[in-house]
Amino acid sequence: MLDVITIGRSSVDLYGAQIGGRLEDMGSFHKYIGGSPTNIAAGTSRLGLRSGLITRVGDEHMGRYIREQLEREGVDVRGVKTDPDRLTALVLLGIRDQTQFPLIFYRENCADMALCPDDIDPDLIADTRCVTATGTHLSHINTEAAVLKALNIARKNGIKTALDIDYRPNLWGLSGHGDGESRFIESEAVTQKLQSTLHLFDLIVGTEEEFHIAGGSTDTIEALRNVRTTSQAVLVCKRGPMGASAFAADIPDNLDDGLSGPGFPIEVFNVLGAGDGFMSGLLKGWLTDEDWPTSLTYANACGAFAVSRHGCTPAYPSWEELQYFLKSGVQNKALRKDKALEQIHWSSNRGTEWPDMRVFAFDHRRQLEEMDGATSEKIGVFKQLCLKTAKQVAAGCPGYGILCDSRMGQNALFEATDSNLWIGHPVEWPGSRPLQLEPEIGLDFGGLSEWPLAHVVKVLCFYHPDDDAETKAKQEDVILRLFAAARRNKLEFLLEIIPSKVADCDDQTSAKIIQRFYDLGVFPDWWKLEPMKTDAAWALTSETVAKNDPNCRGIVVLGLDAPIAHLRASFEVAARHPLVKGFAIGRTIFAESAKAWFAGRISSEDAVAEMAEKYRDLCRIWDTARSGANL
Repeated sequence: MLDVITIGRSSVDLYGAQIGGRLEDMGSFHKYIGGSPTNIAAGTSRLGLRSGLITRVGDEHMGRYIREQLEREGVDVRGVKTDPDRLTALVLLGIRDQTQFPLIFYRENCADMALCPDDIDPDLIADTRCVTATGTHLSHINTEAAVLKALNIARKNGIKTALDIDYRPNLWGLSGHGDGESRFIESEAVTQKLQSTLHLFDLIVGTEEEFHIAGGSTDTIEALRNVRTTSQAVLVCKRGPMGASAFAADIPDNLDDGLSGPGFPIEVFNVLGAGDGFMSGLLKGWLTDEDWPTSLTYANACGAFAVSRHGCTPAYPSWEELQYFLKSGVQNKALRKDKALEQIHWSSNRGTEWPDMRVFAFDHRRQLEEMDGATSEKIGVFKQLCLKTAKQVAAGCPGYGILCDSRMGQNALFEATDSNLWIGHPVEWPGSRPLQLEPEIGLDFGGLSEWPLAHVVKVLCFYHPDDDAETKAKQEDVILRLFAAARRNKLEFLLEIIPSKVADCDDQTSAKIIQRFYDLGVFPDWWKLEPMKTDAAWALTSETVAKNDPNCRGIVVLGLDAPIAHLRASFEVAARHPLVKGFAIGRTIFAESAKAWFAGRISSEDAVAEMAEKYRDLCRIWDTARSGANL
């Protein structure tokens, strides 16, 4: 059963990446899901509610993006209909300064405004605890009919109902396309339309201006009292930096006399989407039976996150992040600059989980170039055979992946799109020590801006705790800058360390290196480590990762061209530790086949068959070791 289902707008938001200029001057944009109900569905899902959305999207790339992103956010999409005739709505937005946030709605005959009563599934409505509507979809006869059908089904079944007034004058036809930033224009027609539905709600939420339009008065107290004459709902009035006030009964003479929760003194960076963040927190409290001060605390905090970050949905916190914030308080008024908070935000909102990692690593460059008969062109073709092998073994199932470079494996990376494989993409120059990166990454690491978001930045560093100070400093500087660039481009980061090629190692070596990088402020999403021979080494390593980053995705074991018998023994030790998710191994799988294929001794089909057999063997060995560990 769903906790909440929202109804209404769904768009793709194109947010200007440059801050402090006119929308006319912005040169690049970040793409996010948008539209108030869509934002609320994602925001409540992040807070742990079982959320769904009823809307329409186009039968094109942007519509598929919204659907896929909602699924990544954990939102139920049974109510998301695909419209074969209309395009998905778009919104262009920018951040000019603390008070100006220009935006343009591209919603002419858009998909979500074609929502109709036939799109409302009574069984889906009956399968939720709360139906939440937003004001825009009361502005057109067809969408209004759809919303009213959902609300009447909810009322009939004793289901809670909520309204976010979400007043946008130009979406009601009251102002021009260039006036998307406007939040209030008086309109008797809009007031009458809203008041005709207010009795259907148990909770009504809006800013003072939104209650002005709902109540037909620019005096906030009078407007609230006018709303109260038509609805017995709890009224929650958002008051910007002064927080919010809730009124469960009669409206007092002063807004300060309502129920309230603490506000949060933070820097205003971007007000767009703040109300949807507020609504998400409020619904979390209301639907988990918290009192109003607690619910308003959640709401105010979620709104604070929204105004301090870029974008709408991407700004909203996870439940873990919200709890951390409420406990620790405001450490930096610019929340997006609080490193501890941002790490929790990143790591608790990544989406797709990878509890199993069976990765075929064919990102090797130098080792392949040294084989007889190998050329750049042939290596590229061979990497496509490796990809074919990975797809064949994975058979579309989760838990499989590849490591592939773009210098000689670009075509394989292109083909890997939509393969359901985890994709790691290396950046180091092979064999370099001190660490250097592939030229395509660029001196400023700007090459990462061209990468698909599904690619994980993987870097191998030959690093040892006993390195001299100069070597350490050079390598650490590269990794620090690379990590920052990966985060800036919203790419996950895998750090592979191989100390055994530098000097002797003991049970503490890997743990010492890991702690050093955490101390520097590097928080890899993944670690790729050498196989360790003892439980003590794995235990110490896992403990070090867990205490520094409880949300780390995990560790994968590398192979170093070890024979399968040796890997079997190392898997049996590693698999006893839950943080080790699997392996990322290459030469053990492909080396002999590659030599024979480059020399012309076997066909492409034979090469794939040989590699698939070895890859399957490794997968079976890992799965057996894991199942035997009784975790």
